[in-house]
Amino acid sequence: MCHLFASQNPDSYVYETRSIRLNGQSTSIRLEKMFWTILEQIAARENLSVPSFISALHSEVLLMWGPVPNFTSHLRCICLVALQQHQSDLAATPVPAHRAERERHVVVG
Repeated sequence: MCHLFASQNPDSYVYETRSIRLNGQSTSIRLEKMFWTILEQIAARENLSVPSFISALHSEVLLMWGPVPNFTSHLRCICLVALQQHQSDLAATPVPAHRAERERHVVVG
């Protein structure tokens, strides 16, 4: 099992810093490349650019909770929530009848 985790390409967890404007203020966000990839996917589903998505998210969080003590950690958690939601969506998707029939006839062993 550890091989799966240990074998991750180091490029996937190298930090990447991006400049962004949040509420009119220029700031930098430093995340591992893997998280940027997930944020790109989330933003695309929302028909937004990554900076627009992050800015909208930041504004909504400020309205709901006030200042965020660690917004970068919040972004990482958003990515994990998105992955969990995607996994739940996949589990809830019905298997097409032809595939279910084929899988029933697979002999294991």
